[in-house]
Amino acid sequence: MNILFLTMGRFESIEAHSLYPDLLRCFRNHGHAIYVISPYERRTAKKTELIHEKGACILHVETGDVTGASSLIRKGIAQILIESVYINAIKRYFSDVQFDLVIYSTPPITFCRVVEFIKKRDCAKTYLLLKDIFPQNAVDLGIMTKNGIRGLIYRYFRSKEKKLYSLSDCIGCMSEANIKYVINHNPEINPTKVELCPNAVEVSDNSVDAEMRNEIRIKYGIPLDKMVFIYGGNFGKPQGIQYVIECLRRVKNLKEAFFLIVGNGNDYKKLENFVKEEQPDNIKLLNFLPKQDYDDMVGACDVGMIFLDHRFTIPNFPSRLLAYMQAKLPVLACTDPNTDIGEVISESGFGWWCESNDASRFRKLVESIIKTDIEDMGNIAYEELKRRYDVQKCYEQIIHHF
Repeated sequence: MNILFLTMGRFESIEAHSLYPDLLRCFRNHGHAIYVISPYERRTAKKTELIHEKGACILHVETGDVTGASSLIRKGIAQILIESVYINAIKRYFSDVQFDLVIYSTPPITFCRVVEFIKKRDCAKTYLLLKDIFPQNAVDLGIMTKNGIRGLIYRYFRSKEKKLYSLSDCIGCMSEANIKYVINHNPEINPTKVELCPNAVEVSDNSVDAEMRNEIRIKYGIPLDKMVFIYGGNFGKPQGIQYVIECLRRVKNLKEAFFLIVGNGNDYKKLENFVKEEQPDNIKLLNFLPKQDYDDMVGACDVGMIFLDHRFTIPNFPSRLLAYMQAKLPVLACTDPNTDIGEVISESGFGWWCESNDASRFRKLVESIIKTDIEDMGNIAYEELKRRYDVQKCYEQIIHHF
């Protein structure tokens, strides 16, 4: 089959190791031809470019700043305009290609016209990888409202969301809670086309031996004799930065624990200010690391952390969980009560969960964890990764429909 993948995210190579390249590589390795369209955002100053890789064509298209604009308005406009940009690019570069299957993910929800165009032109089947439930997530965080002037914006994007769902022959959700939410809040959808298709990766053992563990810790100034808790990823509104800071404040005097924060984002500066002002001995911030260096560092730590804002009513399921599982780390998740990630972690036996409005509970869990033999839990995490989140299973879930 000819597979077209639409994304708003950065897609450099099908050989990269992350969610979507891993999935598309699996399709390619089973004999399918892969076509990808991704943006070259205005701030990169790059021109439209078609790249040929083994079994794949990647079309980078000039767009506005769809992911990192200086204002939400500019970002929103760029996301709306991306439909016309992608359709024109398909007409110019892929006019002679008949696509059998279109795969696309949220965000964004503004691919409706692109999906509809290919579906009509080629009689293609369509599969939505639902990674974000927008615009409700923006409402939850106070970025958008359902009333007043901003309510008009909400209703516009909500209509786009419903249209995208209706165009999709199948909707793959990250967890059981995701499935229930989509069906309950969109009664017009046929429930039979909503299914479990979670975040998945090409499984690899990213744990490190004792010698490398010590080398990595020494390199980055991480104590050798403490239990190291790591968070890696974005710090923005979804992570609930004030709660994170309060958690770190509660544990800054725990001598047996060390907290490593690796990331960036709009709210990262608040963490920097907290560390500068209170100068805790057991907290270290790193702004950025190349992916391989980050993966190695995760393997040198002991416990992975996940944070989600308590205001969320939608069930998020962060993909950073998989990096921890690949490194054989148990996981401490602090989230809203609507996601089921905490349930998956705790009931499977490779982690702990607390609500992200209770920093004292976080402190108690950390105190308990540093007294726990966690090696078996890390091994359970890796076995659960193979059982639940192997990209081969995700491929099979999608392909059996078509």
